[in-house]
Parts: sequence; C-alpha cells; structure tokens
Amino acid sequence: MGLLDKIKQLASERSVTIAEIERATGISNGQIRRWDASSPKAENLAKVADYFGVSTDYLLGRDSKNGTSSQAELIAAHIDSGVSDEEMTQIINFIEFTKKNNKK
Repeated sequence: MGLLDKIKQLASERSVTIAEIERATGISNGQIRRWDASSPKAENLAKVADYFGVSTDYLLGRDSKNGTSSQAELIAAHIDSGVSDEEMTQIINFIEFTKKNNKK
C-alpha cells in the first residue's frame, strides 16, 4: 500500500477528508493528493503522522504497527477488565481527538 493509500485509509477510519487533514496540519491545498506521484517534504510527512498519531515509518510502509494497538494495550493494562470493546474504542478516539486539538 502506497503513502497516499495509507493516508486515505487512516482518514476513512477517522471520518475526515484529505482537505480537513491539510487544513489541520497547515499543508497547502491539494498537496497530499500529489504525494501519489511525488515525495512529500519530511516536515509535511511528519505533520500528517503526528495528526494521526502514527510514525512516519508506518505511513511509508516500513512499520506495520500504527500505534493504535499499543495505545489500547496501555489503556487496557490500567483499566478494569470490564471495559467493552466499544468503550475502549471511544477511549482511543478521545485520546486521538485530544492530541489533534492540542496541536492547534
């Protein structure tokens, strides 16, 4: 899976558009879609990785672990085992939302 496909997948999972990612990260309009044919600047790649809470290696396909499962493992280790899958998903989504909004 290429870089743009990976970003589209993450965007879809979080119900955001590429344009919303560009606005939130300060990347110029339409720039991310061009990454299918050209390489991004390292700083822009890092901004997108930070936005999603993943590593740049994950975006580039060098690392298969995106960080979400490790967040879930950390949370699960500190919370009573009675937490449902839906509640765990809500906790993780809240953490990602908070990280995203603290960068603004």
